[in-house]
Amino acid sequence: MPRHTVDPYRLDHLTVALQPVVGIHSGVCHGYEALLRGTEAAGYASIQSFFDSCHADGCLAEVELALREKAVTAFASLPHHPRAKLFLNIDNRVLAVEGDPARRTRAILDRHGLPEASVVFEISERHPLDAGLDAVSTFRHFKRQGFRLAIDDFGTGFSGLQLLYYSEPDYLKIDRFFVADIATDAKKKVFLAHIVTIAHLLGAVVVAEGVETEREFRVCKEIGCDMVQGWLVQRPTTDWTGLQAHYPEIERLARLDRRAAGGDQRIIADQIARPEPLNLHTPMEKVFERFRTDKSATFFPVVDGSGVPLGIVRDQELKDYTYSPFGKELIANKSYGRSLKDFAVRCPVADIGAKAEQILEAYSAVERAEGILIVDDLRYVGFLSADSLLRVINEKNLATARDQNPLTRLPGNAVILSWVCEALEDRAGSYLLAYFDFDNFKPFNDKYGFRLGDRAILLFGDLLAKAMAAAGGFAGHIGGDDFFAGFKGAAAENAEDICRQLIADFARDVESFYDDETRRRGHIVGQDRLGNTVSFPLMTVSCVAVHLTPDCGTCSSDDISRLLADHKKAAKQAADHLAVVHPCPA
Repeated sequence: MPRHTVDPYRLDHLTVALQPVVGIHSGVCHGYEALLRGTEAAGYASIQSFFDSCHADGCLAEVELALREKAVTAFASLPHHPRAKLFLNIDNRVLAVEGDPARRTRAILDRHGLPEASVVFEISERHPLDAGLDAVSTFRHFKRQGFRLAIDDFGTGFSGLQLLYYSEPDYLKIDRFFVADIATDAKKKVFLAHIVTIAHLLGAVVVAEGVETEREFRVCKEIGCDMVQGWLVQRPTTDWTGLQAHYPEIERLARLDRRAAGGDQRIIADQIARPEPLNLHTPMEKVFERFRTDKSATFFPVVDGSGVPLGIVRDQELKDYTYSPFGKELIANKSYGRSLKDFAVRCPVADIGAKAEQILEAYSAVERAEGILIVDDLRYVGFLSADSLLRVINEKNLATARDQNPLTRLPGNAVILSWVCEALEDRAGSYLLAYFDFDNFKPFNDKYGFRLGDRAILLFGDLLAKAMAAAGGFAGHIGGDDFFAGFKGAAAENAEDICRQLIADFARDVESFYDDETRRRGHIVGQDRLGNTVSFPLMTVSCVAVHLTPDCGTCSSDDISRLLADHKKAAKQAADHLAVVHPCPA
């Protein structure tokens, strides 16, 4: 196909904006996506119409190459670019006509002194792959040249799982459609959770695009996304001096629920092995020497120049050369063209900040995996073998059992305190803390015995656990007949109604524990602490509900305890057994 001349006027009006892609656990910037700006000034209604026009004119490939030059120039001007990636969009429509886009991009990178591993090509679903295109060969060619691949706008276009299957991407970028309102859309949450699982099974890093709110961020982190991009981090900007290597606000948000995973991280850190990785450009004769020196090793991690793991190299892939009379000499021959990247195989990867269950899930998804590579901000940290992972899960289960109430199996005081402290540290969120205490439990226990008393406690524990599961809240058992519930974000908005319903449900269901005569009378006849004959009403539960908002300022867990104690009597005297407390200014 003859190349068309690119109109210089068209390109002069165009510029590049960069938007950061950051680690969801730390806020450290992993890379920047290059986004086109200035199409309206060039006379086009939208960015898409500009590319459609270039495609119709037959010059899309040349325009993309010129824009790539602009993006690389911008990226190379950043002081921290050596530890970052540049995400470049590539239109599917040029894959069959551009003529080795990988080679032509390498020429641009050479002029700026950048390695191929610093570029991630984003392949979008918005246009179908050409029917005559050998997709597998095309994508493998990109990777053989040292570039990374990402699927952009996943879930919104033509190819879907087919593109995921053929491209074997290093990154999977989830479209904003699935991220928007995910905190309140249960179907989106389930859908996205399964996408994350599939991506991790294939060894891909998951980027949640278009994250705009803290609630969206928290859900994306909860279901296992590795990175985040969107207005919550920073809007695309043409002022490249405003780009940062680290975004403290994202780190702050991640730290809020790191308290719960802190125990997991300590257990995981104790079990991590830390074999020295091989750099992707290590000569093969040194790879053989490494295996010869460390005869107990059956594999070594392989990382790129930034310390990002690419997989592992196993001795079994090298055995054909090891046992061949001329195998080592042949593979060391540069003209033969075999290098370490040809022998690296994929291995499951998990962030050190992930929960133990998420790491186990990532490992279990890959058959016959030696273990799982552990990363921090996608940089190699160490390796968890299958045996070490089993020890992690066992330690986690033991720690969980220690923190559970032995009767109801609900989280106990240590976990409850951790949850309350997290709520108090979150200056941006809204919470409701609910304390439940039985009314007239002692007369019931005295009359019917401890076994039936335990059944009453189990009844409320079960009601509370089910209500919190449905509402997205936290349920805990302080001890005896004292319980705790925590609500945050959207769940806190309806928390008072949920507490009232719990009070009513327990009062209704616990009546079945009394004998017919007592139910008919509506009270128990017993003795008070002084031995006097007294009538005690049937058992109920009262609740003190404390609202926490971003306006609360400095407040400690001791302050919360005092609030609950001060309003406990008011709750028991209220007609609906609920006392609502607003300690913060309206």
